[in-house]
Amino acid sequence: MTPLLDLIVERVPPPMVDGDGPFRMQVSTLDYSSYVGVIGIGRVSRGRVAPRDPVNVVDAEGKVRRARVLEVQASRGLTRVDLPTAEAGDIVALSGIDDIEVSDTICAADSVDPLPRLAVDEPTLTMAFVVNSGPFAGKEGRFLTARHLRERLFREATHNVALRVSDTDQPDRFQVSGRGELHLSVLIETMRREGYEMAVTQPSVITREEEGRLLEPWEVVAFDIDISHQGALMETLGERRGELLDMEAAGTGRVRLRYRVASRALLGLRSEFASFTSGSGVMTFAPDGYHPEAIGVRGGRNTGVLVSNATGKAVAYALFNLQRRGELFIGPGDAVYAGMVIGAHSRGNDLVVNPLKEKKLTNIRAAANDENILLTPPLRMSLEQALNYIAGDEVVEVTPAAIRIRKAAAFTQK
Repeated sequence: MTPLLDLIVERVPPPMVDGDGPFRMQVSTLDYSSYVGVIGIGRVSRGRVAPRDPVNVVDAEGKVRRARVLEVQASRGLTRVDLPTAEAGDIVALSGIDDIEVSDTICAADSVDPLPRLAVDEPTLTMAFVVNSGPFAGKEGRFLTARHLRERLFREATHNVALRVSDTDQPDRFQVSGRGELHLSVLIETMRREGYEMAVTQPSVITREEEGRLLEPWEVVAFDIDISHQGALMETLGERRGELLDMEAAGTGRVRLRYRVASRALLGLRSEFASFTSGSGVMTFAPDGYHPEAIGVRGGRNTGVLVSNATGKAVAYALFNLQRRGELFIGPGDAVYAGMVIGAHSRGNDLVVNPLKEKKLTNIRAAANDENILLTPPLRMSLEQALNYIAGDEVVEVTPAAIRIRKAAAFTQK
C-alpha cells in the first residue's frame, strides 16, 4: 500500500478549504449511536470546530436553528477518537445535534452561510416488513414484536439516507423502500444477525404516473468482466431488454460494458452475474431517472412450488419420492411446517405434499435396490436468492437461524 499512498499524496490535489474563516461543514453522511443519537459526518470546509461550540444548522428548506456540538471525532482505522479541535480539511463526526439530515450545513454561531444541497438518490424498490406469524415464530430470535420491528426500522431510517420507512393500516406491517435489492437485503441481514425475526414480501419497483403514462425507474449499469464471459452477459441482458450504450477494453483480457436497464429487470441479476463470471466480475449502478415502462422484461418464476401439508421433521423416504417432482430446498431432519415451501415444482402449478411420510413396514423383505435411498443435495437459498424467487402470495421468513419461504395466507389442508 505504501507506493499507492505516496502516489496519492504526490498527485492528488489537497482539498479547497479556508482555514481562517468562520466554521462551516456540510453533512455528507450519517451514523447512529444508542448513546448520543444521530451523528453527522462531513469535511470541514472552513474554519475550525471544538466540542461544546455553539453552531447554526441550516436545513433543506433554509430554516436556521441553534445547536451545540457535543463531541468532535475522527476515524483512525476502524475506531473513532475524540479531537480537541478540528480544522478545515478534516473529515469529522459531530454528535449532539438533533434532527440532522444529509446536506444540512453546520455553521459557526455568528454565521449563516449554507452550501448547495447534495443530491440523494430516491428509493426505487419497496417491500413490506411483517411481524413473523409462522408456526416457528419466537423459537429462534430475540426481537419479535411489532414494537421491536418498528423501533429498529425507524432508527435505521434516521441515518440510512436512501431508506424510507412508513407505517401501514396494519399495526404489524411496515413499508420499507430502498435503492435496490442489495440495499434492502443488507438491512435484512443486519437485523437478522442482531436477533430480529420478521417476514418480508416480494420486492417491487416504485412507479410514477405522469401525463397519463406509467413510468418506472431505470439504471445505467457498468460491467467489468473477463472477455470469456462477454457472451453470457450479453445474452442475459438481452433477455432482460437491456440497451447496450458502449463497450471498451478494460485491460488485458477484460472488457467494460455499459447498459441501460429497467430497475425491474435487475431483480435477481446480481446472483446470476456472480455465478457465470465465477465471482470475477464487477458491477456498478447509477440511477437514470424515470422512463416509460419496459416492454417484454422477464420477471418472476414460471414454475410452481412444493408446499408442505404437515409439521415436523422431514423424512428421507418422503424426500426421495418427492425429488422426482422437482428441486428440494430441505434435507432429511429439517424442521418443516404446514404452508412452508420446501421445493420447486417441475410444473407450473403449486403442489401440496407430505415430507413426513414414512415407509410402511411389513414382514416381507424388500429387494436390496428398494432399500437404497439416494438423495440429491438440496438447494440452500441465500437471502437474495429467496427474495428474487418468491411470488406475490409468498413471504420470506427471516430468523437468526434460518431463511424459509412460506405461503403468506394461512394454510388449510384440503
